[in-house]
Amino acid sequence: MLPRTYEGQDCNLARSLEVIGERWSLLIVRSALLGVKRFDGFLGNLHIARNVLTNRLGRLVDLGIMERVPYQDKPVRHEYPLTPMGRDLTTAVLALMQWGDRNLPTEQGPPRRAEHIGCDGHVQVRPVCDGCEREVHGEEVAVRRLR
Repeated sequence: MLPRTYEGQDCNLARSLEVIGERWSLLIVRSALLGVKRFDGFLGNLHIARNVLTNRLGRLVDLGIMERVPYQDKPVRHEYPLTPMGRDLTTAVLALMQWGDRNLPTEQGPPRRAEHIGCDGHVQVRPVCDGCEREVHGEEVAVRRLR
Protein backbone atom coordinates (compact mmCIF):
# COMPACT_ATOMS: atom_id res chain seq x y z
CA MET A 1 0.00 0.00 0.00
CA LEU A 2 1.25 3.49 -0.85
CA PRO A 3 1.95 5.92 1.98
CA ARG A 4 -0.41 8.89 2.42
CA THR A 5 2.35 11.41 1.63
CA TYR A 6 5.23 11.59 -0.84
CA GLU A 7 7.89 12.80 1.58
CA GLY A 8 11.36 11.63 0.70
CA GLN A 9 10.60 11.19 -2.98
CA ASP A 10 12.72 13.36 -5.26
CA CYS A 11 9.99 13.74 -7.87
CA ASN A 12 8.38 16.88 -9.29
CA LEU A 13 5.07 15.07 -9.87
CA ALA A 14 4.99 13.69 -6.30
CA ARG A 15 5.76 17.19 -4.97
CA SER A 16 2.82 18.59 -6.98
CA LEU A 17 0.49 15.78 -5.88
CA GLU A 18 1.34 16.54 -2.26
CA VAL A 19 -0.26 19.96 -2.84
CA ILE A 20 -3.17 19.29 -5.23
CA GLY A 21 -3.40 15.52 -5.56
CA GLU A 22 -6.39 15.07 -3.27
CA ARG A 23 -9.53 15.05 -5.45
CA TRP A 24 -11.51 17.67 -3.54
CA SER A 25 -8.62 20.13 -3.74
CA LEU A 26 -8.39 19.86 -7.51
CA LEU A 27 -12.19 20.08 -7.88
CA ILE A 28 -12.18 23.24 -5.73
CA VAL A 29 -9.53 24.72 -8.05
CA ARG A 30 -11.64 23.67 -11.07
CA SER A 31 -14.69 25.39 -9.55
CA ALA A 32 -12.63 28.52 -8.87
CA LEU A 33 -11.50 28.53 -12.50
CA LEU A 34 -15.21 28.40 -13.43
CA GLY A 35 -15.77 31.57 -11.35
CA VAL A 36 -16.85 30.23 -7.96
CA LYS A 37 -15.33 32.26 -5.12
CA ARG A 38 -17.59 31.94 -2.09
CA PHE A 39 -17.94 29.12 0.41
CA ASP A 40 -21.62 28.54 -0.35
CA GLY A 41 -20.84 28.52 -4.07
CA PHE A 42 -18.26 25.76 -3.62
CA LEU A 43 -20.66 23.90 -1.33
CA GLY A 44 -23.47 23.97 -3.89
CA ASN A 45 -21.23 23.33 -6.88
CA LEU A 46 -19.36 20.37 -5.42
CA HIS A 47 -21.86 18.78 -3.00
CA ILE A 48 -19.02 18.43 -0.50
CA ALA A 49 -19.33 18.18 3.29
CA ARG A 50 -18.89 21.56 5.02
CA ASN A 51 -16.04 20.33 7.23
CA VAL A 52 -14.18 18.85 4.26
CA LEU A 53 -14.59 22.10 2.28
CA THR A 54 -13.41 24.17 5.25
CA ASN A 55 -10.36 21.96 5.62
CA ARG A 56 -9.47 21.96 1.90
CA LEU A 57 -9.97 25.72 1.48
CA GLY A 58 -7.76 26.33 4.52
CA ARG A 59 -5.03 24.13 3.07
CA LEU A 60 -5.24 25.77 -0.36
CA VAL A 61 -4.93 29.18 1.32
CA ASP A 62 -2.00 28.01 3.48
CA LEU A 63 -0.23 26.67 0.37
CA GLY A 64 -0.70 29.95 -1.53
CA ILE A 65 -3.06 28.56 -4.19
CA MET A 66 -6.03 30.63 -3.01
CA GLU A 67 -6.38 33.63 -0.77
CA ARG A 68 -9.02 34.39 1.84
CA VAL A 69 -10.48 37.85 1.28
CA PRO A 70 -13.33 39.33 3.37
CA TYR A 71 -16.27 40.63 1.34
CA GLN A 72 -18.76 41.27 4.17
CA ASP A 73 -18.36 42.54 7.75
CA LYS A 74 -21.53 41.52 9.60
CA PRO A 75 -21.37 38.60 9.66
CA VAL A 76 -17.81 38.27 8.42
CA ARG A 77 -17.74 36.32 5.15
CA HIS A 78 -14.86 35.55 2.81
CA GLU A 79 -14.20 34.91 -0.84
CA TYR A 80 -11.51 32.52 -2.02
CA PRO A 81 -10.02 33.77 -5.29
CA LEU A 82 -7.13 31.96 -6.91
CA THR A 83 -3.68 33.47 -6.57
CA PRO A 84 -1.33 33.56 -9.58
CA MET A 85 0.00 30.20 -8.33
CA GLY A 86 -3.56 28.85 -8.37
CA ARG A 87 -4.35 30.25 -11.82
CA ASP A 88 -1.19 28.55 -13.03
CA LEU A 89 -3.04 25.25 -12.49
CA THR A 90 -5.26 26.09 -15.50
CA THR A 91 -3.03 24.09 -17.83
CA ALA A 92 -3.07 21.03 -15.56
CA VAL A 93 -6.86 21.17 -15.15
CA LEU A 94 -7.38 21.57 -18.91
CA ALA A 95 -4.98 18.70 -19.64
CA LEU A 96 -6.91 16.40 -17.29
CA MET A 97 -10.24 17.50 -18.82
CA GLN A 98 -8.93 16.77 -22.33
CA TRP A 99 -7.53 13.41 -21.23
CA GLY A 100 -10.93 12.48 -19.79
CA ASP A 101 -12.73 13.61 -22.95
CA ARG A 102 -10.44 11.44 -25.10
CA ASN A 103 -10.16 8.38 -22.90
CA LEU A 104 -13.34 8.35 -20.79
CA PRO A 105 -15.99 9.76 -23.15
CA THR A 106 -19.68 9.84 -22.31
CA GLU A 107 -22.58 9.46 -24.75
CA GLN A 108 -23.58 13.09 -24.16
CA GLY A 109 -20.09 14.38 -24.94
CA PRO A 110 -17.99 16.65 -22.74
CA PRO A 111 -19.85 18.67 -20.08
CA ARG A 112 -17.48 21.64 -20.45
CA ARG A 113 -15.17 23.09 -23.04
CA ALA A 114 -12.39 25.62 -22.56
CA GLU A 115 -12.75 28.62 -24.86
CA HIS A 116 -10.44 31.51 -25.59
CA ILE A 117 -12.09 34.68 -24.26
CA GLY A 118 -10.60 36.72 -27.10
CA CYS A 119 -12.01 34.76 -30.05
CA ASP A 120 -14.17 31.91 -28.62
CA GLY A 121 -11.84 29.29 -30.14
CA HIS A 122 -11.34 26.01 -28.27
CA VAL A 123 -8.30 25.99 -25.99
CA GLN A 124 -6.14 22.86 -26.28
CA VAL A 125 -3.20 21.80 -24.13
CA ARG A 126 -0.46 20.39 -26.33
CA PRO A 127 3.13 19.60 -25.44
CA VAL A 128 5.57 21.61 -27.53
CA CYS A 129 9.33 21.15 -27.70
CA ASP A 130 11.16 24.30 -26.58
CA GLY A 131 14.06 23.40 -28.93
CA CYS A 132 12.32 22.96 -32.30
CA GLU A 133 8.91 24.42 -31.30
CA ARG A 134 7.15 21.40 -32.79
CA GLU A 135 4.14 19.73 -31.15
CA VAL A 136 5.23 16.45 -29.56
CA HIS A 137 3.18 13.29 -29.02
CA GLY A 138 3.37 10.97 -26.01
CA GLU A 139 5.44 8.34 -27.78
CA GLU A 140 8.04 11.02 -28.61
CA VAL A 141 8.61 12.02 -24.98
CA ALA A 142 11.28 10.58 -22.71
CA VAL A 143 11.29 11.59 -19.04
CA ARG A 144 14.88 11.54 -17.83
CA ARG A 145 16.25 11.71 -14.31
CA LEU A 146 18.42 14.79 -13.79
CA ARG A 147 19.86 13.89 -10.39
